[in-house]
Amino acid sequence: MAPRVDTIPDTDTLPESADTVIIGGGIVGISAALFLAERGQSVVVLEKGKIAGEQSGRNWGWCREQLRSMAEVPIAMLSMRLWRGLSERIGIDSGFRQTGMMVVSKDDAEIARWEKWLEDTRSFGMEGALLSSKELGGMINGSATQWKAGIYSPVDGWAEPAVAAPAIALAARAKGARVIQNCAARGWETEGGRISHVVTEKGTVRTSRVLVAGGAWSAMLLRRHGHRFIQSGVYGTAFRTEPGPEIYGGGIGSELFSFRRRDDGGYTVGLRGRGRVELTPMGLRETKSFLPLFFRRKSDLTIGVGKSFFRGPFAWRNWSLSDRSPFEEERVYDPAADGRLVEDGIKAFREAYPVLGNIKVAESWGGLIDSTPDMVPCICPVGGQDGLFLASGFSGHGMALGPGAGWLAAQMVSGETPDVDPAPFRMTRFSEGSSNAPHHWV
Repeated sequence: MAPRVDTIPDTDTLPESADTVIIGGGIVGISAALFLAERGQSVVVLEKGKIAGEQSGRNWGWCREQLRSMAEVPIAMLSMRLWRGLSERIGIDSGFRQTGMMVVSKDDAEIARWEKWLEDTRSFGMEGALLSSKELGGMINGSATQWKAGIYSPVDGWAEPAVAAPAIALAARAKGARVIQNCAARGWETEGGRISHVVTEKGTVRTSRVLVAGGAWSAMLLRRHGHRFIQSGVYGTAFRTEPGPEIYGGGIGSELFSFRRRDDGGYTVGLRGRGRVELTPMGLRETKSFLPLFFRRKSDLTIGVGKSFFRGPFAWRNWSLSDRSPFEEERVYDPAADGRLVEDGIKAFREAYPVLGNIKVAESWGGLIDSTPDMVPCICPVGGQDGLFLASGFSGHGMALGPGAGWLAAQMVSGETPDVDPAPFRMTRFSEGSSNAPHHWV
């Protein structure tokens, strides 16, 4: 069952025209809408279901610049600057809390990788450092494990998925953006080689610029228009607990699971790297591209065949712009939680922190985490179509990178010089054989 997410009222109607149409009302698309509206542009967000109904409302809530791949460090730092000032910027609670976040380990090889990462990123001037076992002991309450070391950032934190994207959507509306829920975009039409209209189930919007920020659905929509976006996905599971004693006010990642404190006194817990891959037509088509990533993570993944072969983001579907689209069939894609992972996770959580006693699971949920072959998103113009842009493939990093990705997308759409180098996020890197280097921390 989908976790509870704050709702925003359906007050907007489909306009006749807009400077930019954003397809997808997750954290990235809605952030881009806010920043475009701040620039005085007319913008409309089309969401097939509800704001943050899919992965933007189901993630762990971690927001960190630490331990990012080298390609993501600049945009992660930009995003964290935006997160830290977001509540003041929009005038309401964004759900973000700067609590400090850490990853702990007993693995000498992993700790050595952290030391190299800190050395490689020293020039960026990020705050944070390695902590000793003794230092960790003074910060973590009630741990049954003596960790060798931890990597810690005092400026990282978490954002509550139930709150964040809806709050940003309300702020975007206040600045003039139209946010239309339960309105699927079926595609777009062109005139003279340039986008002229976006076709929705409720009518058309004249526009010359489209930003596809549809999460796991982006590749299907782009393929319908002849554009290949190499995207796949992993089904993950997370859960929250009932309130319990405080272990640490921020988040802690470890080999088996990661958790973060919640405002309600409980914890959101996710199984690190664990998930399910389902065989689908689109997945099979992109097998060669994803094999290196699969072999790196195969010990944590299970493989199967399910309904997703015929329905869902990675099924093979075609439709006319005048016909009902797959996006209207799946308003909110709601995969079930893996009960085995929930059982394993709560058992490991209790054993690792006996101070929690017999703390219980209050709610569990599933989600589909879309990914690229190098686990770095694509934020870029789409070649071969003037006015078309993409911001998808966030590989589980979308919550943390959301404001920064939305800012970068808004700059691209507006024709501004980007604040961060966009080269690592171009779609063409895969066909060019210049994918970003693999990164160990998921």
